[in-house]
Amino acid sequence: MEEATKKTGAPPPRWIMKLFTRLHVLVSELSGGRLWNTLGGDDVCFVGTVGRKTGRARTIPLMYVPHEDQVLLVASQGGAPKNPVWFGNLVAHPDITIRHGNHTGAFRARLAKPEEKDALWPICDRHYAPFAEYRTRTTRDIPIFICSPRD
Repeated sequence: MEEATKKTGAPPPRWIMKLFTRLHVLVSELSGGRLWNTLGGDDVCFVGTVGRKTGRARTIPLMYVPHEDQVLLVASQGGAPKNPVWFGNLVAHPDITIRHGNHTGAFRARLAKPEEKDALWPICDRHYAPFAEYRTRTTRDIPIFICSPRD
């Protein structure tokens, strides 16, 4: 039986991540996008999705990883053994919005193919170094979404 996590640490409890996510979005929205655009000095973007089960609009803060004219979204959840809830939302509803700073754009998300990920991880790690640690916390193959601008 394969372990769900490795011995290098554990992600924060789900309720803490959920609370922090809601607070992060609230502060950003109340400040007109002027506050909480970074986490530990690294850029954050706000992703507008549609709930897979509820059909309701959702906004989540994620680390901003620009790549050419695209944005990479990493479904790491701090190295948790399961994908984050938003993963299923993007698979079911790949048309999203991404707000970074004062710019909002329409994007279409697709999962990176296994053969693409070797080239994408160094880009992700350069923009947010903890991604490398998160990969050591889990045996899960952490998904990366490649988000391309929609016309």
